[in-house]
Formats: sequence, C-alpha cells, structure tokens
Amino acid sequence: MTLRHEAFLDHVQERGECKTRQEAERAARVVLALLGAHLVGDARTQLAARIPEGFALILLNPLQTAEPLPPERFVRATAAWIEGATEHTATWDVSAVLSVAADAAGDDLTNQILLQLPAGYDLLFGRPRSD
Repeated sequence: MTLRHEAFLDHVQERGECKTRQEAERAARVVLALLGAHLVGDARTQLAARIPEGFALILLNPLQTAEPLPPERFVRATAAWIEGATEHTATWDVSAVLSVAADAAGDDLTNQILLQLPAGYDLLFGRPRSD
C-alpha cells in the first residue's frame, strides 16, 4: 500500500524535527532525488510504487551517479542542496526521509536497497545491521 503524500510528510517532519511542512517537503525532494541516482532496476521501481506519486517521480528521475556516494558524502551533498542546512541538520533530514521510505518499503525491499549502497547506509535508513 502506498503512503499518502500528507502522511509521508507528517512522518518526515516529525522524525526530522522540521519546523515547517515546507522544510519536510524540501528534505524529501532532495534526499529522494539523490537516492534515486544511486538505485537501479527493480529495487528503485518497487520503492517508487510504495511512496507518494510526486516523490516517486523524483526518485525515478533519470539522473545516475557514476558510483554511489559513501553515507558521509551523501549527507554532505544533501546539505549542499538544502539552503541553510549544515551537515548536522542534513543528517537528520536524510535519516528522517530514508527511515520513512524504509517503513513504506518494508524489510525485504529495504534490504535489497541497502545491498546497492555502500556500507553505512543502514544507520541512515534506521535499520542498523547486527552482523
């Protein structure tokens, strides 16, 4: 079942401690655009089917990165795209958006996504590995 736009943003705003809905929306757009550039194939398509349509279109944007960014650089890239953000606030934004996406995706799909990303993203998705 797809999470509704308002519910998705409510969760992002709460987890990211965003002051406004606009902050949550901006964080979701930036993080999902960057995530979409890192994912390929079925995992990307399946995640898009489980998040609100407007965000799914951003995730499916044809941008591709040459190689996936390590988590720290992903956070730095997010900070660079969000006006007034610091690495600290960007970490909150990334974790908020990715954990809401992980909830929408479910454990199996989240694990498939994590397999496509460098080590360390499990923490940003709120799914610390115990291995």
